Amino acid sequence: MTAPFRLGQGIDIHRFTAGDHVMLCGVRIPHDQGVLAHSDGDVALHAVCDALLGALALGDIGQHFPDTDPTWRGADSRDLLRHVHTLLQARTYRVAQIDLCILAERPRIAAHVTQMRQNLAADLAMAISDVSVKATTCEGLGAIGRREGLMAQAVCLLVQE
Repeated sequence: MTAPFRLGQGIDIHRFTAGDHVMLCGVRIPHDQGVLAHSDGDVALHAVCDALLGALALGDIGQHFPDTDPTWRGADSRDLLRHVHTLLQARTYRVAQIDLCILAERPRIAAHVTQMRQNLAADLAMAISDVSVKATTCEGLGAIGRREGLMAQAVCLLVQE
């Protein structure tokens, strides 16, 4: 018997490299570095994709969009998220809630949170009131604290329709 509710969690991390921006929830944020990634390196959307895939026991983002496949080179992570959403719909689930936390010393994201929430809500056909996006620093501790990269963690709740 399939449960009417499913929980998932996802984590993604990317190392900084040369560049002039980072992508977070489909928002291009100016920064003095970019991220090393096969796709656009949107750690926030990658964590959300993993949370959604995990909730349905469908593996992880690497299984669905492998970095060995040139199809996904430079891919827009919003396209990946929308594809994952179709997998949920095919199994008659909808996303009831997303809680996303971005860990980074820089860039600051407060000015971009509303657009990030709007993008997630639009791509997952959900109310913006059910999408939480927040950020924290690592207080100078570890690789994130040393500004070597950034990380995101997401939790989701799915409801069967």
